[in-house]
Amino acid sequence: MSNSKSSARQKIRYRIRKKISGTAAAPRLTVFRSNSDIYAQLIDDANGVTIAAASSRQKDISAQKAPKIEKSKLVGEAIGRKATELGVKKVIFDRSGYIYHGRVKAVADGAREAGLEF
Repeated sequence: MSNSKSSARQKIRYRIRKKISGTAAAPRLTVFRSNSDIYAQLIDDANGVTIAAASSRQKDISAQKAPKIEKSKLVGEAIGRKATELGVKKVIFDRSGYIYHGRVKAVADGAREAGLEF
């Protein structure tokens, strides 16, 4: 962690992770935001398994020429659909140290629209 912005985010991320953890019944919905793409995963921390994942690099999402916020919402809807197929209704949202704003919020809104509760 050379620059202070990423190390500050890392500290926030660890602080959040101390408090929350996902189970098989209510997995953790974690978000990773890069400059160009956004990724979402459903993680069962009790067994240490990723249950489902979605990203803006998937063919159906990346094919759409839309702004990053709209693609983020599509990622949220995609992870919500996958969770519903697996029978998961309730999740614990993990913003991974990012501010709950913009693309991170769009993923959360898309997941809520797809039927997830958190």
